[in-house]
Amino acid sequence: MTIFVLIPVFNRLHHTQRVIEALRNQTLADTLRIVVINDGSTDGTVEYLQLQKDVVALQGNGNLWWGGAIQKGLDYVGEHGKDADYVLFLNNDTWFSPDYVEALVRVSQEADGAAVGSVIHEEGRDPPIVSIGPKININRLAVWDLLNQLPPEEQRHPRKTYRVDTLSGRGTLYPAVLFRRYGGMHTWLLPHYMADYEIAMRFGRAGVPLLVSTEAVVFSPQVYGNNVSKLSWWQRHFSIRSSSNIAHKLVFYLLIGSPAQRITAPLRMLCFGIWRAFSR
Repeated sequence: MTIFVLIPVFNRLHHTQRVIEALRNQTLADTLRIVVINDGSTDGTVEYLQLQKDVVALQGNGNLWWGGAIQKGLDYVGEHGKDADYVLFLNNDTWFSPDYVEALVRVSQEADGAAVGSVIHEEGRDPPIVSIGPKININRLAVWDLLNQLPPEEQRHPRKTYRVDTLSGRGTLYPAVLFRRYGGMHTWLLPHYMADYEIAMRFGRAGVPLLVSTEAVVFSPQVYGNNVSKLSWWQRHFSIRSSSNIAHKLVFYLLIGSPAQRITAPLRMLCFGIWRAFSR
């Protein structure tokens, strides 16, 4: 068994160094093949990766974005992996305990080949958990975190596993065979945000359990993800680097759900957009 760890990076070398060290300290370190997809970094990442003999470095031109970087990694897995292997999506601004990967693999195997995500703990918070996993109401075009549904006591002492509607790219393990059966990333349609949600939901529609293990914890700095507040109106709604990109949201809802939900997605997006604008 080989676990291919796919880590897209663009600069932020200090994060890349830390996540690689965390992977080297894993209990299953001997089974890991660390694949860093470097999409045009200019901060010394190239030179650092050249010195890491246990890291496969794949080079991008700066235009891969997250979806394209992951697909480049999946192409490598397709050439070198087997169906019995696993693929782990990771962000480089994460770190974890030595039994992190082992916990993900154990849950996947116990659940007959489930896709298994991680919970996110944030530095300096009490309780530290800030995310369990996404819940999605396709009819209302609404996305929220399962954590927000839990009572305070359960937030402090969560169950070992939860079923979610989709999974993020911030620490999710997939059986490698799923990508051969159901395909990879839609790099042109969803180059960055929501690409991770779409592929997980595609597997879920095929009957693959989508679980989150609270024993698989990724630690994050206090600021992570995308902050759209500093973007202009145009950038916020149409830039690839914005999670509020209207076109990508529409594509996402056109790719998920039932045929009726897909057909009505544009009209529902328009109606909910108008309603939310006037209800502020």
